[in-house]
Amino acid sequence: MSAPFGQLPRWVDYGLLPFINLVVAFLVSGLVVLFIGASPLEAINYMVTGALGSGEGLGFTLYYATSFIFTGLSVAVAFHCGLFNIGGEGQVYVGGLGVALVALALDRIMPWYVTAPLAAAAGFAFGAAWALVPAWLQAKRGSHIVITTIMFNFIAASLMVYLLVNVMKQPGSMSPQTRLFESGALLPRLGFLFSPLGLDLGTAPLNVSFFLALASGFLVWVLVWRTRFGYEIRTIGANPTAAAYAGIRYGRTVVITMLISGGLAGLMALNVLLGDHGKLQIEFPSGAGFVGIAVALMGRSHPVGIVLAAILFGILYQGGAELAFWVPNITREMIVLIQGLVILFAGALEYMFRPALVRLFAPRGAAVLRPA
Repeated sequence: MSAPFGQLPRWVDYGLLPFINLVVAFLVSGLVVLFIGASPLEAINYMVTGALGSGEGLGFTLYYATSFIFTGLSVAVAFHCGLFNIGGEGQVYVGGLGVALVALALDRIMPWYVTAPLAAAAGFAFGAAWALVPAWLQAKRGSHIVITTIMFNFIAASLMVYLLVNVMKQPGSMSPQTRLFESGALLPRLGFLFSPLGLDLGTAPLNVSFFLALASGFLVWVLVWRTRFGYEIRTIGANPTAAAYAGIRYGRTVVITMLISGGLAGLMALNVLLGDHGKLQIEFPSGAGFVGIAVALMGRSHPVGIVLAAILFGILYQGGAELAFWVPNITREMIVLIQGLVILFAGALEYMFRPALVRLFAPRGAAVLRPA
């Protein structure tokens, strides 16, 4: 029987439903942990304590969350225009190229507060440029954005391997990476903000790009909900035919939206390259472009929800590493499985509980639609 769909109160749609999906994901994960002979309660304790129980754990959690905020915002902007940008991984990769080029050029002659804004601009520009061709093909030729963006992920990976092996590799090094950046390109870490609270971040690479991520979330909110162009984005995402009748230019809006989306993904490289690694190396995105899809889904494509979902995935990453270390039965692959279950219930099975919630919370007299 087809499931009913209808309007839910905002607190249910944006709060209760994601919470239920998250609880079910962890319950299923607990059953898997129990099946392999470990204690689910012990696993949760290690995960939460490892992610939030110390200054260093919290620092790593927020560091991972910073990357996921950028990629989640990237996916969300495209979502609002009815576009499924799954090319964030490639856009982060190429954005990293722009960040590294600025860092290599200025790190020995400029302080970080001069280098960082220029590197951020270059990361945004390079990420946007990598999204341009898929955007143009969608707008002008009808090529599906999912296909073109995922193809561009592979092209970006191949391009970066070539550049790091044959062009940008440090002379005399066997590793496919650039030279280490000097202090003029390294972002300050935020340990000094937490020390008055009695928290020692230790080796955690949490840095000032965390504030850039939060500022980007605010700017995305302003763009999408407080500007004329944001209204055009949401109109096309809701009904392209109605948008065309209203005089909204589809091609222009799609291209600009994808440029913004790609640029936001490119900004993620600032956190990893200038805040942690201090060099450009192969596979530095580490899947963050794909995690951004789950973050955007769980956060309902709203900046506040994205920040909260990014912190959740930061907890999963940092807490999962601690869990795999302290509980031998739970391998790193098991942690990936738990993360996958959260993604599954937040994304693919997001509508599993919606019909029941519609029956409980939909306004009386509201129309309930059933798909054909």
